[in-house]
Amino acid sequence: MSPLAARLHAALPQTQCTRCGYPDCEAYATAMAAGEAAHNQCPPGGAEGVRRLASVLGVPELPLNSANGTEGPRTLAVIDEDWCIGCTLCVKACPTDAILGLNKHMHTVIEPYCTGCELCVPVCPVDCIALVDASGERTGWDAWSEADAQQALARYERRKVRVRREEDEHAQRLERKAEEKLADLPAHTHGAEGAEADRKRAIIEAALARARAQRQQPR
Repeated sequence: MSPLAARLHAALPQTQCTRCGYPDCEAYATAMAAGEAAHNQCPPGGAEGVRRLASVLGVPELPLNSANGTEGPRTLAVIDEDWCIGCTLCVKACPTDAILGLNKHMHTVIEPYCTGCELCVPVCPVDCIALVDASGERTGWDAWSEADAQQALARYERRKVRVRREEDEHAQRLERKAEEKLADLPAHTHGAEGAEADRKRAIIEAALARARAQRQQPR
């Protein structure tokens, strides 16, 4: 990040909700610093958030862009455990690893870690996640704190590291499997010969290339 983007990033609430139109708070900050995004696209920060960003940029304040959402109280995701089927889709969607649960087992929300980002709600196939008011009349930064933002950012960064590690481990497993098949192609292609053997070799080589490319992607 550029110095300006870093200052803008530090002024955001770090809910990682994507309502600004970007995949996370860092991407939004980078876009603002580059003049590619306005400073009124963060509903969780509300009017106070817009003021903070305007101050960093040295520009006039703007009303919150209603296309991105409205300022409201802090919300907390709550899972109806009687309806939860343990699909893990909400676990994968949560940017701060605030949902605990295993495949085909009941899930639950770890309340202090939930940012109210709402990303878990649309992915639930049985509609068992509700958002409840967690701050009453307090909205925007009045319902949030610097400590909350720092905790959310730290958990988000740890999650990114974990996800990258798991993706790399998965790619390594696929790479080893493809290499093993290429090393003994006849055994793994059930004695295929000629064009059929060439076709299967090409498939395995393509899978190997994809696995290697995935591990080499910059993150």
